Amino acid sequence: MTFTTRIKKSSTLCLIIVIVAVAACSTPFIRRDSQGKRVVPKSSAKQFTGIKKKLALLRFFNEAPYGGDDLAITVTEEFRKEIGKTGEFIIDEEAQVLFGPSKEIYAGGGVKLVQLSRRSKQAGINLVIFGRIVEARVRERPDEIGVIRETKSHTEVKIEIKVFDVNANKEILSENLDGFVDDKAYRMFATDPEELLSYRRDLLRYSGQVAVRMAIPKILGITTKLDWVGRVAKIIGSKIYINAGRNSGLQISDILKVITEGQEVYDPETGALIGVSKGEIKGTVEIIDYFGLDGAIAVLHSGGQVNEGDYVQLY
Repeated sequence: MTFTTRIKKSSTLCLIIVIVAVAACSTPFIRRDSQGKRVVPKSSAKQFTGIKKKLALLRFFNEAPYGGDDLAITVTEEFRKEIGKTGEFIIDEEAQVLFGPSKEIYAGGGVKLVQLSRRSKQAGINLVIFGRIVEARVRERPDEIGVIRETKSHTEVKIEIKVFDVNANKEILSENLDGFVDDKAYRMFATDPEELLSYRRDLLRYSGQVAVRMAIPKILGITTKLDWVGRVAKIIGSKIYINAGRNSGLQISDILKVITEGQEVYDPETGALIGVSKGEIKGTVEIIDYFGLDGAIAVLHSGGQVNEGDYVQLY
């Protein structure tokens, strides 16, 4: 073999290596899980950067003949999970003691929420979410013959969701939402009753979760338009302690306007509460530090005297 022939073969080999390398670079690496299925990367969700509103999530109750307390707990916990995913709220775990479960609110015609509005503001709660399960049912249609029969199931759970704006002292959302699930299952002619009950319970649970997920965009659609409201919890010397801090999304150097409590406005003819007027601006404060689990320390930035109990909003 001549030297020239060696060079040609060597050049050809190098060219092949380069082509393979380029092809490898141009072909994206496909990630697969342990079962060999392709892993599709999740798109990065837009992160919420505003101030989180504190809300009270009251335990839902089930007035339908099916599902019982298990379905009510499932719906409540699904709300807790889905609301947490939005990153826009802080759920006050102690609020259940203040308000009680949803059933008590319904029993009192919602009067309890209005009566507790002032205490809710002092606790820093902006919103109250409560509701009930109105309907829950599973309809099944099995094949007429055969030892192993195909059964088609249609499940429906209807929930009523209500949102109460503590700062405006009124209900701002009331929606009825249906969660539907259709399923096919193959079962022996003589199916274990316990197994059948467990299957129906799982269908009801999933239908309730579907209804909850439909409710979240509606809640966000109305609550994002509302202003966050905090409160001056304590004044020690020149330092002003706010009942919201790092966890709520307040930043060092944020300027908050200090406002007085608004006045309730009623319809002169019906006596119904129309809403709450905006308070008067007393001045502004600047966040300089954090304290506790979710509190902030501020100093006077401009304006007049600030008192404990005054309300604050982002300037």
